[in-house]
Amino acid sequence: MASEPDFDVIVIGAGVAGCVTAYRLAEMGCSVALIERGEAPGSKNLSGGVLYCRAMTGVFPRFLDDAPIERRIDRNKIYFMNEDSWVGMDYADQRLYDAGTAVTVLRAHLDAWLADQAEAAGVALMCGVKVDALLVEDAQVVGVRAGEDELRCRVVVAADGVNSFIARDAGLRPKPALSQQAVGIKALIGMDSSTIEERFGVAADHGVAYALVGDCSQGVGGGGFLYTNKQSLSVGLVLRLDDLVASGMRSVDIFDHMMAHPLVDSLVRGGDLIEYGCHLVNEGGHAMMGQIVHNGLVLVGDAAGLTLNTGLTVRGMDLATGSGIAAAEGISQALAADDVTATGLAAYQKALDASFVGQDMRTYAKAPRFLENGRLYTAYGPLLADVMRSVFALDTTPRRRLLPTARAALKASDVRVTQVIADAWEGVRAL
Repeated sequence: MASEPDFDVIVIGAGVAGCVTAYRLAEMGCSVALIERGEAPGSKNLSGGVLYCRAMTGVFPRFLDDAPIERRIDRNKIYFMNEDSWVGMDYADQRLYDAGTAVTVLRAHLDAWLADQAEAAGVALMCGVKVDALLVEDAQVVGVRAGEDELRCRVVVAADGVNSFIARDAGLRPKPALSQQAVGIKALIGMDSSTIEERFGVAADHGVAYALVGDCSQGVGGGGFLYTNKQSLSVGLVLRLDDLVASGMRSVDIFDHMMAHPLVDSLVRGGDLIEYGCHLVNEGGHAMMGQIVHNGLVLVGDAAGLTLNTGLTVRGMDLATGSGIAAAEGISQALAADDVTATGLAAYQKALDASFVGQDMRTYAKAPRFLENGRLYTAYGPLLADVMRSVFALDTTPRRRLLPTARAALKASDVRVTQVIADAWEGVRAL
């Protein structure tokens, strides 16, 4: 006779995806355990980033008022960086602030707040517990083992991040190719709010997000970012593993190079290093998702490969939120139907595919391939700078119109016109 389950659902990992899944299930009347190997939710997550809020405010209507957000992002800057020049776009819009479209967060604070909401909804939070293995009976996941202890349930949710051993243990996620992963280096730089607001030209509670490409990665596929918090800056670099290995360079040296660049140095100068570290990042987009449902098991968030980098935005937390919503919906249907096999839990896959998560993953399925184009990180930055220099470096030489100026710069570069046309078309199709 099978043992009675201790919980309806056990969620492994108290990050964004895990907390949202647990919270929604508890709201639906399910008994839920949320297991976190860190001493507290968020204690093992590095610094922070930009959270696009459309899904989170659907779960917590007062999120923008009650959650520990840092600043509302209403200004976005994108730069092609060269050794001693940079060319970019600066987009600011009060409508982004008014709608609360995107905010900066620090994960140690956000994850703790989300876990508090889950506990208040009735979730049993267990911190400092490392899940060692899944309990499997007759090809059905029936619980987890942590040390000598076993907890049984009807469904396990793997929300244990990009290195999900749960997914590998269940055979749902093969080892990713180097081109599908990147190493992320991130630093948290302390800086008082008045300095941030003066230096970045933002008002109180307003924030700016930078996307950087080119010299910041020294030709390695990837890019940098900088986000403003209340009293700190989140600064980082993402480097595609296959390109990094082929380059023979060390990620820490490339990061130091970016931090010393005149553009970045002018922004972080005078700040104090609070936090620094590295972690793996999913870069494969839709191709990394694979199977996310098994008998008695579902994958959410990073564990399910849900990350999107379009070059303009880097998204993970909003996709994690959306997957948590879809997982709770699918699991509740499976529990109600008393069918927690892969067939019953397929309701999660269906809900995810129909949500903005599934649709956006399909929309940007070609983005990773486009971002493998080495000219984005080497040739196009200098080319743009040469065009702009010809426009603004006025001397006694007669001026040419913009199109002939661009043609001359292109002719002097290593980029052919056919390559520019092909890259532009691929970019339009991918982004």
